[in-house]
Amino acid sequence: MQLRPQQLTANLKSNIAPVYVVGGDETLLVLEAADAIRAAAKQAGYSERVVMEAETGFDWKQLGAEAASMSLFAEQRILDLRLPTGKPGTEGSKAISEYCKNPPPDTLLLVTCGKLEAASRKAKWFKALESAGAAVVAWPIAGNEVQRWLAERMRGFGLNTSREAVQALAERVEGNLLAAAQEVDKLLLLNGPGDVDVQAVLDAVSDSSRFDIFDLVDAALSGSVSQVEKTLQGLRAEGTEPVLLLWALNRELRQLHSVVQRAASSGSVERAMDEMKVWKNRRQPIGRAAGRLRPAQLRRMLQHSAQVDRVIKGQQAGRVWDELLQLSLTLASGKPVVALAV
Repeated sequence: MQLRPQQLTANLKSNIAPVYVVGGDETLLVLEAADAIRAAAKQAGYSERVVMEAETGFDWKQLGAEAASMSLFAEQRILDLRLPTGKPGTEGSKAISEYCKNPPPDTLLLVTCGKLEAASRKAKWFKALESAGAAVVAWPIAGNEVQRWLAERMRGFGLNTSREAVQALAERVEGNLLAAAQEVDKLLLLNGPGDVDVQAVLDAVSDSSRFDIFDLVDAALSGSVSQVEKTLQGLRAEGTEPVLLLWALNRELRQLHSVVQRAASSGSVERAMDEMKVWKNRRQPIGRAAGRLRPAQLRRMLQHSAQVDRVIKGQQAGRVWDELLQLSLTLASGKPVVALAV
């Protein structure tokens, strides 16, 4: 079965397939489709998750072993197989095809890929996944479709906007859906749900009073521990909202994680940034960070980011500024840091 990303939510409400493969050119749509599948599965009782990174040297016997093993802690589980290159090779193709012949009844297999070339979509392993469950391919969105996508996304977050405001935002992001999603998030954080006019859009995407937030991110990406501490101290003194800082840090962590994953498979950070459509003015700091960090380190930072979010919302005990400093310093140094807030 083939599904467009726009069809996935409705499909998940009616049925959860035993197998999903998600990939395509639009990284944001791929990430959000995979997140939607995991969330729906978790709600349906798939409470255990096994993550496998099919990078160079991956032992494909692990997939068969997981399929044959019983879940120790839950009746249902997710096998989260990451395939950044979209090319499992001969051994991987055989392992995936064998799995799809008889998927375990208590297990959901989610395979996420990067770009999917025409040859990959016609390959035996892809056809096996598609036949056993569903294939979600995120094709590029261009032209007026970007404005339509933006308008729907903004309405979904409770932002009521005019056609002119949507057009202004679309022009600023130049078809980059990751950037567009980030700007919608920023609008929501700055203004909350409600009406959004052209001026609000222009103010949000060019508000120079908030550039220091991105100075913090750049300092962390560049590995400048002293600059991280100095910038965070200034932001706290100015009364900057912690939620905005966390939004900026989390945005970069997610993009950096994807770049590092792709680079681990392709062997080229530059190629990975090309595939992720990293803006030119972001390539230098992201490239520096990608050269010293590994996917596992970034996954731990993303988990810490989720913890900081709970602290900000009052759902977990903690000191917000201590947590933000620790997260920023960990990104800068690549090592877990225990720090007292400035």
